Amino acid sequence: MPAKPGSTQIGFVGLGIMGAPMAQHLLKAGFSLKVYNRSDRPRVQQVIDAGGQRVATPRAAAEGSDVIITIVTDTPDVESVILGEDGIIHSVSKGATVIDMSTISPRVTQEIAAILGKQGVHMLDAPVSGGDVGAQNATLSIMVGGEQKVFDDCLPVFEAMGKNINLIGGNGAGQTTKACNQIAVSVANLAMAEALMLAAASDLDVGKVVDAISGGAAGSWQLTNLGPRILKGDFAPGFMVRLQQKDLKLVLAAANDVKLALPGVSLAHQYFNIVERLGGADEGTQALIKAYEAQAGKQARAS
Repeated sequence: MPAKPGSTQIGFVGLGIMGAPMAQHLLKAGFSLKVYNRSDRPRVQQVIDAGGQRVATPRAAAEGSDVIITIVTDTPDVESVILGEDGIIHSVSKGATVIDMSTISPRVTQEIAAILGKQGVHMLDAPVSGGDVGAQNATLSIMVGGEQKVFDDCLPVFEAMGKNINLIGGNGAGQTTKACNQIAVSVANLAMAEALMLAAASDLDVGKVVDAISGGAAGSWQLTNLGPRILKGDFAPGFMVRLQQKDLKLVLAAANDVKLALPGVSLAHQYFNIVERLGGADEGTQALIKAYEAQAGKQARAS
């Protein structure tokens, strides 16, 4: 049955930087939510205050739910909340749909989908792009893997959280597409950092350089959105370096599965290693510039 606000019960697992605002948009759209998060944070209470019913386990979130959404950190976390001792699999109803919106291994996604399928449960892998801003504004790009009918039935759920929503192929296709997205994002971030660092090392006004190049062929989401943050010295996370590193490891593993060389991603991953060594693991990905600043001995900031 197509998901409908007011009649569709959703279980929501993972109220982090991304999950909490996504859950709130579902509540605003009129869906009923049972929510689970393993820790207490202010954003968890915000979801409860907005109408979410907090439960003690992923299993409880799935009980009686038509759709169960998971958005947690890494592949083992998804395996735990879906297949673990208190996992979704132990209470999910036949005919329900599990939508994993985390970024994890495409291969493991296919394995989980097969296990759920044996119980008559559908699965969509639907990782997102757009960062915390996209989550807060309900403008996320959502790339989906799974069956067409299941996707069609769940489209109202996706439309409450995002704008650019695409079914790519079968289970795992969404996660592979997210890997492609992370290639483009990380290498564009690397290019931006190198451009800003050359400007700074050449004693140019870096702010003027950003203004000059962002409107032409060099323009990118990173330059428009992360460039100004770098100029202000703002390294608060929209997406943390350590999570970017997790994603890049998934990209490199997927590339290894098909015996593909991805030298740009490898370089970005190595430079983020420097950022992590400098103590920036929990900063936003714009902190990539710090690896270059450490090399040059000067900062790329607005004059």
